[in-house]
Amino acid sequence: MTPTPNPDLEKKLITIASGKGGVGKTWLSTTLAHMLARMGRRVLLFDGDLGLANVDIQLGLTPQRDIGDVISGKYSIKDAITRYDEEDFGAGCFDVLAGKSGSGALGSLTRETLVALRSGLIEAAADYDHVILDLAAGIDPSVTTLSRHKGRIFTVMSPDPTSLTDAYAFIKLTVQRMPEADIRIVVNQAGNRREGERTYEAIRKVCQTFLKTNPPLAAVVRQDSKVRDAIRHQVPLLVRHPQSEAAEGIGDIIRLLTAPAMTS
Repeated sequence: MTPTPNPDLEKKLITIASGKGGVGKTWLSTTLAHMLARMGRRVLLFDGDLGLANVDIQLGLTPQRDIGDVISGKYSIKDAITRYDEEDFGAGCFDVLAGKSGSGALGSLTRETLVALRSGLIEAAADYDHVILDLAAGIDPSVTTLSRHKGRIFTVMSPDPTSLTDAYAFIKLTVQRMPEADIRIVVNQAGNRREGERTYEAIRKVCQTFLKTNPPLAAVVRQDSKVRDAIRHQVPLLVRHPQSEAAEGIGDIIRLLTAPAMTS
Protein backbone atom coordinates (compact mmCIF):
# COMPACT_ATOMS: atom_id res chain seq x y z
CA MET A 1 0.00 0.00 0.00
CA THR A 2 1.37 3.42 -0.99
CA PRO A 3 2.07 5.58 2.08
CA THR A 4 0.15 8.84 2.59
CA PRO A 5 2.27 11.71 1.18
CA ASN A 6 3.74 14.25 3.56
CA PRO A 7 2.01 17.61 2.77
CA ASP A 8 5.12 19.62 3.69
CA LEU A 9 7.24 17.60 1.29
CA GLU A 10 4.56 17.76 -1.42
CA LYS A 11 4.78 21.54 -1.38
CA LYS A 12 8.38 21.29 -2.59
CA LEU A 13 7.21 19.82 -5.89
CA ILE A 14 7.05 22.10 -8.92
CA THR A 15 5.28 20.81 -12.02
CA ILE A 16 6.23 22.29 -15.38
CA ALA A 17 3.50 21.25 -17.81
CA SER A 18 1.92 22.30 -21.09
CA GLY A 19 -0.91 21.17 -23.24
CA LYS A 20 1.12 21.67 -26.40
CA GLY A 21 4.63 20.57 -27.24
CA GLY A 22 7.27 22.96 -28.54
CA VAL A 23 6.57 25.78 -26.09
CA GLY A 24 9.97 25.54 -24.36
CA LYS A 25 8.89 23.59 -21.30
CA THR A 26 12.08 21.54 -20.90
CA TRP A 27 14.33 24.52 -21.47
CA LEU A 28 12.39 26.43 -18.83
CA SER A 29 12.73 23.51 -16.40
CA THR A 30 16.50 23.22 -16.82
CA THR A 31 17.01 26.97 -16.57
CA LEU A 32 14.83 27.19 -13.46
CA ALA A 33 16.76 24.36 -11.81
CA HIS A 34 20.06 26.03 -12.68
CA MET A 35 19.00 29.44 -11.37
CA LEU A 36 17.76 28.01 -8.09
CA ALA A 37 20.98 26.01 -7.70
CA ARG A 38 23.05 29.13 -8.24
CA MET A 39 21.18 30.67 -5.32
CA GLY A 40 22.34 27.81 -3.13
CA ARG A 41 19.08 25.86 -3.27
CA ARG A 42 19.15 22.07 -3.31
CA VAL A 43 17.37 21.04 -6.48
CA LEU A 44 16.27 17.78 -8.08
CA LEU A 45 15.15 17.99 -11.72
CA PHE A 46 13.05 15.03 -12.83
CA ASP A 47 12.57 14.38 -16.54
CA GLY A 48 8.99 13.15 -16.48
CA ASP A 49 8.54 12.87 -20.22
CA LEU A 50 8.53 9.12 -19.88
CA GLY A 51 8.85 8.32 -23.58
CA LEU A 52 10.64 11.30 -25.16
CA ALA A 53 13.05 12.46 -22.50
CA ASN A 54 15.55 15.19 -23.35
CA VAL A 55 16.64 17.00 -20.18
CA ASP A 56 19.96 15.15 -20.28
CA ILE A 57 20.50 16.20 -23.92
CA GLN A 58 19.90 19.87 -23.18
CA LEU A 59 22.39 19.71 -20.30
CA GLY A 60 25.00 17.66 -22.16
CA LEU A 61 24.77 14.79 -19.66
CA THR A 62 25.26 11.06 -20.26
CA PRO A 63 23.32 9.38 -17.45
CA GLN A 64 24.32 5.84 -16.53
CA ARG A 65 20.94 5.27 -14.85
CA ASP A 66 17.47 6.65 -15.50
CA ILE A 67 13.83 6.47 -14.50
CA GLY A 68 13.49 3.13 -16.27
CA ASP A 69 15.90 1.63 -13.74
CA VAL A 70 13.82 3.08 -10.90
CA ILE A 71 10.51 1.77 -12.22
CA SER A 72 11.99 -1.69 -12.80
CA GLY A 73 13.15 -1.74 -9.18
CA LYS A 74 16.81 -1.98 -10.14
CA TYR A 75 17.74 1.27 -8.38
CA SER A 76 16.16 3.70 -5.96
CA ILE A 77 15.57 7.31 -6.99
CA LYS A 78 18.54 8.35 -4.89
CA ASP A 79 20.84 5.83 -6.58
CA ALA A 80 19.63 6.71 -10.10
CA ILE A 81 20.48 10.41 -9.86
CA THR A 82 22.99 12.10 -12.17
CA ARG A 83 24.75 15.23 -10.93
CA TYR A 84 24.93 18.32 -13.13
CA ASP A 85 28.23 19.80 -11.99
CA GLU A 86 29.13 23.32 -13.07
CA GLU A 87 32.67 23.07 -11.75
CA ASP A 88 34.10 24.77 -14.83
CA PHE A 89 31.75 27.74 -14.57
CA GLY A 90 31.12 28.38 -10.87
CA ALA A 91 28.28 27.61 -8.48
CA GLY A 92 25.18 25.92 -9.85
CA CYS A 93 25.12 22.16 -9.26
CA PHE A 94 21.88 20.20 -9.08
CA ASP A 95 20.65 16.63 -9.34
CA VAL A 96 18.91 15.14 -12.38
CA LEU A 97 16.71 12.06 -12.52
CA ALA A 98 16.90 11.34 -16.22
CA GLY A 99 14.02 10.08 -18.30
CA LYS A 100 14.22 7.25 -20.79
CA SER A 101 13.78 8.18 -24.41
CA GLY A 102 12.25 5.86 -26.97
CA SER A 103 10.57 3.46 -24.56
CA GLY A 104 6.90 2.99 -25.33
CA ALA A 105 6.51 0.87 -22.21
CA LEU A 106 7.14 3.87 -19.97
CA GLY A 107 4.38 5.77 -21.71
CA SER A 108 1.82 3.16 -20.72
CA LEU A 109 2.57 2.69 -17.04
CA THR A 110 -0.28 1.68 -14.76
CA ARG A 111 -1.84 4.22 -12.45
CA GLU A 112 -0.49 2.29 -9.47
CA THR A 113 3.06 2.57 -10.82
CA LEU A 114 2.65 6.29 -11.49
CA VAL A 115 1.25 6.92 -8.00
CA ALA A 116 4.19 5.01 -6.50
CA LEU A 117 6.59 7.09 -8.59
CA ARG A 118 4.94 10.30 -7.42
CA SER A 119 5.19 9.13 -3.81
CA GLY A 120 8.86 8.34 -4.36
CA LEU A 121 9.50 11.85 -5.65
CA ILE A 122 7.69 13.34 -2.66
CA GLU A 123 9.79 11.22 -0.33
CA ALA A 124 12.97 12.28 -2.17
CA ALA A 125 11.97 15.92 -1.57
CA ALA A 126 13.16 15.52 2.03
CA ASP A 127 16.70 16.00 0.70
CA TYR A 128 15.89 19.06 -1.46
CA ASP A 129 14.46 22.54 -1.37
CA HIS A 130 12.77 22.08 -4.74
CA VAL A 131 11.84 19.08 -6.89
CA ILE A 132 11.07 20.15 -10.46
CA LEU A 133 8.94 17.82 -12.58
CA ASP A 134 9.39 18.43 -16.30
CA LEU A 135 6.37 16.53 -17.60
CA ALA A 136 5.36 15.49 -21.09
CA ALA A 137 3.18 17.73 -23.22
CA GLY A 138 -0.49 16.82 -23.27
CA ILE A 139 -2.90 15.31 -20.76
CA ASP A 140 -2.06 11.61 -20.72
CA PRO A 141 -2.24 9.67 -17.41
CA SER A 142 1.45 10.14 -16.59
CA VAL A 143 1.00 13.92 -16.69
CA THR A 144 -2.25 14.10 -14.75
CA THR A 145 -1.10 11.64 -12.09
CA LEU A 146 2.39 13.05 -11.50
CA SER A 147 1.07 16.62 -11.34
CA ARG A 148 -1.45 15.74 -8.62
CA HIS A 149 0.29 17.23 -5.58
CA LYS A 150 0.14 20.23 -3.24
CA GLY A 151 3.03 22.11 -4.84
CA ARG A 152 3.06 24.65 -7.67
CA ILE A 153 1.90 23.82 -11.17
CA PHE A 154 3.26 26.07 -13.91
CA THR A 155 1.39 25.78 -17.21
CA VAL A 156 3.66 26.91 -20.04
CA MET A 157 2.13 28.33 -23.20
CA SER A 158 3.14 30.48 -26.14
CA PRO A 159 1.19 33.19 -28.03
CA ASP A 160 0.22 30.55 -30.61
CA PRO A 161 -3.61 30.12 -30.52
CA THR A 162 -3.28 26.33 -30.51
CA SER A 163 -1.13 26.63 -27.40
CA LEU A 164 -3.97 28.41 -25.62
CA THR A 165 -6.41 25.65 -26.53
CA ASP A 166 -4.11 22.91 -25.32
CA ALA A 167 -3.10 24.76 -22.14
CA TYR A 168 -6.78 25.22 -21.31
CA ALA A 169 -7.37 21.48 -21.76
CA PHE A 170 -4.62 20.74 -19.21
CA ILE A 171 -5.92 23.34 -16.75
CA LYS A 172 -9.50 22.10 -17.11
CA LEU A 173 -8.56 18.51 -16.36
CA THR A 174 -6.36 19.53 -13.45
CA VAL A 175 -9.05 21.71 -11.87
CA GLN A 176 -11.68 19.00 -12.28
CA ARG A 177 -9.49 16.47 -10.49
CA MET A 178 -7.92 18.83 -7.98
CA PRO A 179 -9.95 22.05 -7.45
CA GLU A 180 -7.43 23.38 -4.94
CA ALA A 181 -4.49 23.09 -7.37
CA ASP A 182 -2.06 26.04 -7.33
CA ILE A 183 -1.87 26.67 -11.09
CA ARG A 184 0.20 29.54 -12.52
CA ILE A 185 0.62 30.62 -16.14
CA VAL A 186 3.98 31.14 -17.86
CA VAL A 187 3.84 32.75 -21.30
CA ASN A 188 7.01 31.76 -23.14
CA GLN A 189 8.35 32.91 -26.52
CA ALA A 190 6.50 36.22 -26.33
CA GLY A 191 7.59 38.94 -28.73
CA ASN A 192 7.40 41.47 -25.91
CA ARG A 193 5.82 41.99 -22.50
CA ARG A 194 2.60 43.33 -23.98
CA GLU A 195 2.10 40.31 -26.22
CA GLY A 196 2.70 38.03 -23.26
CA GLU A 197 0.15 39.84 -21.14
CA ARG A 198 -2.42 39.71 -23.95
CA THR A 199 -1.84 35.96 -24.25
CA TYR A 200 -2.28 35.54 -20.52
CA GLU A 201 -5.45 37.61 -20.50
CA ALA A 202 -6.92 35.41 -23.23
CA ILE A 203 -6.48 32.21 -21.24
CA ARG A 204 -7.52 33.90 -18.00
CA LYS A 205 -10.84 34.90 -19.56
CA VAL A 206 -11.45 31.39 -20.87
CA CYS A 207 -10.67 29.88 -17.46
CA GLN A 208 -12.90 32.42 -15.72
CA THR A 209 -15.80 31.86 -18.12
CA PHE A 210 -15.80 28.08 -18.21
CA LEU A 211 -13.99 26.99 -15.05
CA LYS A 212 -14.72 29.89 -12.68
CA THR A 213 -11.04 30.14 -11.83
CA ASN A 214 -8.35 32.76 -12.47
CA PRO A 215 -4.86 31.22 -12.58
CA PRO A 216 -2.33 34.01 -11.90
CA LEU A 217 0.38 35.04 -14.34
CA ALA A 218 3.76 33.80 -13.07
CA ALA A 219 6.01 35.19 -15.81
CA VAL A 220 6.32 36.43 -19.36
CA VAL A 221 9.47 35.08 -21.00
CA ARG A 222 10.44 36.91 -24.16
CA GLN A 223 11.50 35.17 -27.35
CA ASP A 224 15.29 35.08 -27.41
CA SER A 225 17.61 33.59 -30.05
CA LYS A 226 20.15 32.94 -27.29
CA VAL A 227 17.92 30.17 -25.94
CA ARG A 228 18.21 28.18 -29.16
CA ASP A 229 21.96 28.78 -29.20
CA ALA A 230 22.33 27.42 -25.66
CA ILE A 231 20.24 24.35 -26.46
CA ARG A 232 22.26 23.71 -29.61
CA HIS A 233 25.49 23.79 -27.59
CA GLN A 234 23.96 21.65 -24.80
CA VAL A 235 24.76 24.04 -22.00
CA PRO A 236 22.46 26.00 -19.65
CA LEU A 237 21.48 29.48 -20.77
CA LEU A 238 23.11 31.10 -17.74
CA VAL A 239 26.47 29.61 -18.68
CA ARG A 240 26.45 30.67 -22.30
CA HIS A 241 24.34 33.85 -22.13
CA PRO A 242 23.95 34.99 -18.51
CA GLN A 243 22.50 38.39 -19.45
CA SER A 244 19.83 37.15 -21.87
CA GLU A 245 16.31 38.57 -21.98
CA ALA A 246 14.83 35.11 -21.50
CA ALA A 247 16.69 34.66 -18.22
CA GLU A 248 15.11 37.88 -16.92
CA GLY A 249 11.64 36.37 -17.37
CA ILE A 250 12.60 33.24 -15.44
CA GLY A 251 13.64 35.56 -12.62
CA ASP A 252 9.96 36.31 -11.91
CA ILE A 253 9.35 32.61 -11.26
CA ILE A 254 12.42 32.45 -9.03
CA ARG A 255 11.11 35.32 -6.90
CA LEU A 256 7.77 33.57 -6.55
CA LEU A 257 9.36 30.29 -5.47
CA THR A 258 11.82 31.85 -3.04
CA ALA A 259 9.37 34.21 -1.32
CA PRO A 260 9.36 33.74 2.49
CA ALA A 261 6.02 31.89 2.43
CA MET A 262 7.56 29.15 0.30
CA THR A 263 10.54 28.60 2.60
CA SER A 264 8.83 28.74 5.96
